[in-house]
Amino acid sequence: MESCLQTIQDYGLRSLGIGERLLPRTDFTLCEHFTLIGSGMIWNIYFGIMALVGGFFFATALAVAKASRRRWTRKPAEWFIFVFRGSPLFIQFFFAYFLFLNLKGVSPLFDPFTAAWLGALIVLFLNTAAYSGEIFYGALRSIPKGDVEAADAYGMTGWPRFRRIVWPTMLRLAWPAYTNEAIFLFHATTLVFFSGFPAWQQRGDALYYASYFADKTFNPFIPYPILAMYFIVFTLVIVSVFGLINRRLNRHLPSERRARMRIRPNLLR
Repeated sequence: MESCLQTIQDYGLRSLGIGERLLPRTDFTLCEHFTLIGSGMIWNIYFGIMALVGGFFFATALAVAKASRRRWTRKPAEWFIFVFRGSPLFIQFFFAYFLFLNLKGVSPLFDPFTAAWLGALIVLFLNTAAYSGEIFYGALRSIPKGDVEAADAYGMTGWPRFRRIVWPTMLRLAWPAYTNEAIFLFHATTLVFFSGFPAWQQRGDALYYASYFADKTFNPFIPYPILAMYFIVFTLVIVSVFGLINRRLNRHLPSERRARMRIRPNLLR
């Protein structure tokens, strides 16, 4: 027990550059597996939360733009969603890294973009915004006309109508599907350090450390189940948090009319 506490102290924040710099080489223990893979989860959580928060607002703007009657507003949103939904996320990481690498040669201002913490985050942000924007656009198209007509009858137009009627209704209709997107985004963070963006000084995410143990021990049946366990736990956290928000959004509806959360993971993107 004491040695495990020492391992946690040495490697618990290693993915952030705090603690022991050298990775264990031999006699790997379960405590080292759990600690280092758990340390890598810090990056997965960072990528997931930051991309989800930023992508949420951008997705709302994309949905509104795609639903616009103005062609110059609608077409850019349509093409943006089409490109990022039509190409694999792994390829987006690959091209983004080499784009940032070339821009780095033009100006030192682009140096941070070749690091995973910023460059990969931008790709995840744009990708989830495209998928979420399509979800929100579908919800906008599904808003009952009676709700909008009632708002018009009360003299609500423009921003007040959108903020108090359209946007809440859109979120209520889209939230179950958006929950699935949040889960997939969190899972997609495992692609970051295998898509071109280097892990500086071996400070990788959870999959990076799981792969390290699998390569050193030639036994993938210990680190990968541990990795899966961490992701299952955080998926349950996402489902719980989004479930609470879903109940909040539907609090004014009778219980039989409330949208039920149905988790349908994306098997292929």
